[in-house]
Amino acid sequence: MSSDSREAKATRIRHLLRTEGDAVQRNTQTFNQGRYDAVAELEAYEEYRDQARSIKERAIEILPELVDEVTAAVEENGGTVYLADDAADANRYIQEVVADAEAETVVKSKSMTTEELEVNHALEADGVDVWETDLGEFVLQLADEAPSHIVAPAIHKSREGIAELFREQFDPDERLETAEDLTMFAREFLGERIREADVGMTGANFVTADSGSIALVTSEGNARKTVTATDTQIAVAGVEKIVPSVEDLHPFVELIGKSGTGQDITSYVSLLTPPVDAPSLDRDPDTPLAPETANDREFHLVLVDNGRTEMREDDQLRETLYCIRCSACANSCANFQSVGGHAFGGETYSGGIATGWEAGVHGYDSAAEFNDLCTGCTRCVNACPVKIDIPWINNVVRDRLNRGADEGRFEFVYDELVPDEEPGGIDLQKRLFGNYETLAKLGSATAPVSNWVGELAPVRSLLERVVGIDERRSLPEFQRETLRGWYRARGPRVSAADADREVVLYPDAYTNYVDADRGKAAVRVLEALNVHVRIPSVGESGRAPLSQGMIDTADEQASQVYGALAEHIDAGRDVVVIEPSDLAMFQREYEKLLPERSFERLRDGSYEILEYVYGCLENGADPTTLRAPERPIAYHAHCQQRTLGLERYTTAVFGELGCDVIESDVECCGMAGSFGYKSQYYELSMDVGDRLRDQFTSPTAQDRLVVASGTSCEEQLGALLERDAAHPVEVLDPGRRS
Repeated sequence: MSSDSREAKATRIRHLLRTEGDAVQRNTQTFNQGRYDAVAELEAYEEYRDQARSIKERAIEILPELVDEVTAAVEENGGTVYLADDAADANRYIQEVVADAEAETVVKSKSMTTEELEVNHALEADGVDVWETDLGEFVLQLADEAPSHIVAPAIHKSREGIAELFREQFDPDERLETAEDLTMFAREFLGERIREADVGMTGANFVTADSGSIALVTSEGNARKTVTATDTQIAVAGVEKIVPSVEDLHPFVELIGKSGTGQDITSYVSLLTPPVDAPSLDRDPDTPLAPETANDREFHLVLVDNGRTEMREDDQLRETLYCIRCSACANSCANFQSVGGHAFGGETYSGGIATGWEAGVHGYDSAAEFNDLCTGCTRCVNACPVKIDIPWINNVVRDRLNRGADEGRFEFVYDELVPDEEPGGIDLQKRLFGNYETLAKLGSATAPVSNWVGELAPVRSLLERVVGIDERRSLPEFQRETLRGWYRARGPRVSAADADREVVLYPDAYTNYVDADRGKAAVRVLEALNVHVRIPSVGESGRAPLSQGMIDTADEQASQVYGALAEHIDAGRDVVVIEPSDLAMFQREYEKLLPERSFERLRDGSYEILEYVYGCLENGADPTTLRAPERPIAYHAHCQQRTLGLERYTTAVFGELGCDVIESDVECCGMAGSFGYKSQYYELSMDVGDRLRDQFTSPTAQDRLVVASGTSCEEQLGALLERDAAHPVEVLDPGRRS
């Protein structure tokens, strides 16, 4: 990426932060908190997730058979099914149906699939009036804007902005100010459009193969009206929306509202088996229709492929098809919470899962526009009701972009890349951050000179211009004495023969070359608990290259790490990790990089440092051997520490020592490893961080000792608060100087 491209992206992000950021943040955080509250009250939440995952896996596996089954069911009901190869094919068929109906007006309920196809443009080109009847979609139609959110398309709009838009478009007789005013005006206006319409078009959240039914899960009643008010109904759905049976809908209905907006259940859950027997809104609802009236209605189910078959055959993108379009991945993402889908999205789809969708249906050039906004924190995996590994899909797409997929240099044959010609090189910025251990080794070997050179103004200016390292960020200060070198010279203080336990302390690159003090503190804390410590010669976990989409490099490093640790696991030694992002590699990402048995052994034998300390205390170790904090603590847990469910151990250990701790409920510091260093994302990183600064400068936290569990968190808090944050293990270090 050139310097000009980075600046253009930074300018775009600054614009969105200024114009849409407040509304997006307020709404997405409300949705996200609603999800937490709703799923906490659902005892069978994890069971439903497992069921939903299983149903989708099976449905995608047998998708061709389900297409045949639903076609037969719909035709038996008197409807028509059309399987469209791509957007042009789907639009051509829809245009023919509308023309045959001699329709002048089409009314639509919300459908991301029709957005993907650009159905409105195709029909308007034929002179047909098309009206979006979902309130958010209606607002965007008037504003001529694309959705910024899968579920709440106008999430970036304020009430005042919508009022001004309505005034400009309609010049209403009475001033529209409140949300109720705006809603009622839109309802009356769209009610007339619905009554006048010739064709009604919906999407489908699910399509059941056994009965040919479509399930619509909505927060407004407009979808039902578009179905019942017209004599011709068109339902447009991606083929992935098919599930085997009506019974399979249960877990999805339980999950989709809770996951997306925090509702126990959405306002309307409609299960329709067309043709639906209600062609007029004006009829007496107590008077049943004659059977022949329903039979006069037309129903067309347009099933859309548009790249989905190729995605199904691609082992790395296949999981994308499990998506139920709930938006939990967007709502839970700190970056999305700041800029929304107009930055974190492509031609149609937005949020974490959008990378897979855009790559599959629009191409890699579309996915490339926003793919790097995913930092791999994995919060979206825990939020996803179908347990899709969204960060892995993002890494795969990033890897393919590095290899030239955006320039058409690859054909995709199932899950393998086949080069048509020699691919271009990886972007210099990604190459630098992806090879962080090499940089750290060099910086450490030449310290303190490397640190002095790195702070020279001309050098910083050059780094920003050439590599995109923002001048406003302080660079890490490399240590000449590494953690491994210090421990080799010092030796253990607890012998293996006398120890209660024996561990291998994993020397991550940052701890080894930059912050050796926290590594030394970890050694002393473990030894105070009568643990024999070993620090092996082992390389970087692969986190750095994986985050830049360099999967081959990450795979190679993972194999080397396991090779170095396997002998210790064989000997019954526990692996203790200081940096949560590296532990997450061992316990999550290595599943994709190592043989199954190797992954399971390392996953089951590795622990976060405070998790291990807590275990020692629970098993009888003396807490008085640790140093109790002198002051109350304000604690921020690392993203991946939270996603692994480990943050509670830190607060529990401090509790054992009688320390008063308040824990940040801000889920992301905004630094995210290399992300916060990149000049194109600096403002976004700091905007996310502002939420944490606000909390830690509040009256209840401002005088407390600031403690953070990860490298990124410590660095960002130092920048936000202008005072250093300490790692928890440093606070507990009995050898720490006051």
